[in-house]
Amino acid sequence: MPTHFPDFPSFAAWLTAKGLFHMDLALGRMHAALDRLNLARPPFPTLHVVGTNGKGSTSAFLAALARAGGFTAGLYTSPHFLSLRERATVNGEPLPESAWLSAANRLFPLAEELGLTYFEVLTVLSLMLFAGAGVTLAVMEAGLGGRFDAVSVLPHAALCVTPIGLDHTAQLGPTVADIARDKAGAMRPGEPVFSAPQTPEVLSVLTREAAATRADFHGPEALLPLPEGLTLAMPGSHQRDNARLALTCWRAMAPALGVAPATSAAAAESAALASVQVPGRFQRIPGSPEFILDGAHNAHGLAALARTLAELDLRPAAVIFSCFKDKDVAAMAPLVASLTTGPVFVPPIAGFERAADPAALAAALSAAIGPRAVPVADLASALSRAAAAGSPVVVCGSLFLLAEFYTTEQAVEKPPSASLLRKVQTLA
Repeated sequence: MPTHFPDFPSFAAWLTAKGLFHMDLALGRMHAALDRLNLARPPFPTLHVVGTNGKGSTSAFLAALARAGGFTAGLYTSPHFLSLRERATVNGEPLPESAWLSAANRLFPLAEELGLTYFEVLTVLSLMLFAGAGVTLAVMEAGLGGRFDAVSVLPHAALCVTPIGLDHTAQLGPTVADIARDKAGAMRPGEPVFSAPQTPEVLSVLTREAAATRADFHGPEALLPLPEGLTLAMPGSHQRDNARLALTCWRAMAPALGVAPATSAAAAESAALASVQVPGRFQRIPGSPEFILDGAHNAHGLAALARTLAELDLRPAAVIFSCFKDKDVAAMAPLVASLTTGPVFVPPIAGFERAADPAALAAALSAAIGPRAVPVADLASALSRAAAAGSPVVVCGSLFLLAEFYTTEQAVEKPPSASLLRKVQTLA
């Protein structure tokens, strides 16, 4: 087979050139690619996760439960922080560059012929990698929406719907009902569907769409309680809901997946849930100051961040916040203001044209924050000035801002959690 990519950086450069945010919402290319690769029905069952917030955490909980149940678990998530290899892991570990290169070289001619987008390439590659690694169950996180998301072409053993709110309105529709309808487009006839707690409007849409699709819908009232005494590594009531959603789906699907009942299952499930740590989800980095990294990038996520800080009685001395131009800053501003009585430093997000201009973003925040919103030249300046304000310091607003944080010298000197540190070491 001809080798188009001699090394991993050349593959990453080719993929980046496709445009991280280039979208063409249609499923024909994915159907064609998977048909040609004999992956239209992968050699393993898949669990599909859609929603606005909590997809990554719920997916990680599901993958951990699958491992505890004896599966070789593939986990497909996005975005990545340090390397593309974070997006497709097997039993919690990234696959070697050699596996990625082999799959990428096999896919390249077909990807060029069909014009696969950035996310489509990664979705197909994840399935190729999982098949090659002997995965026996894969958890697949949706990228954007549901109806036309690349992951939705797969047959799914079950679908989990995490909390739905306003985000990506340009692509999914201007109202929360529009967004809920789009995400409900991932439902299939007869497919078990499990929902996290939702607003009444969203729940009404999901219930109606499930009935029209003839999906087997289980609403938030069906969520199981977490095992007594279980403490999650990721704090916050929203994470407990994410874990409950994953546990409910897993318990319901285990018999169909061939998992035999065992007296040790409950203990294994508890240990699995307790072990899950996802980088950038209320991730505390000790030091002076302590940094709290959170991927809250919309109003719903920022409200969850504020609740978690209150639950832990934490009062940030400063906040570092930035986001993309398409975000609803008016809705987010009061929530950002509520996180701290100190300054809010607004840096650019390096390398992204879609990132908000710091001066413009600070001005937009000023209605709620006033002069506490301070634009700065770069993240290094924000870190330095926030450190002088005291501890802790919250960094939030975009996962891409957190990705930049992980590459800074200051972040390296203050190692993050064990799970991310392992990623840094294995992906470097």
